[in-house]
Amino acid sequence: MRCKESLLDTSRVKFTKHATDKFEVVKHYGFEISREQVIETVLGPEHLDRKDGQYIATRAIDLKYALRVVYEKRKEYLVVITFYPVRRERYGI
Repeated sequence: MRCKESLLDTSRVKFTKHATDKFEVVKHYGFEISREQVIETVLGPEHLDRKDGQYIATRAIDLKYALRVVYEKRKEYLVVITFYPVRRERYGI
């Protein structure tokens, strides 16, 4: 499932405090994830799931890992709730 990028704009992507703090948490575990990578995953996922009003976008970040981003659509914004790296093999990406 793909998002329609024409309907989305990077300035319309907001981060919760938890998501902002998560950059340091994943860095502690050896993952250098940028805001741009999170936004790219939301706007152009390789796989997109929906659960209880939240979307989970997944996109490869290297040969071994993918990034999963949990977000919600709220009025005119997309709000990133959290994100986390996963092994690509687990999600078939």
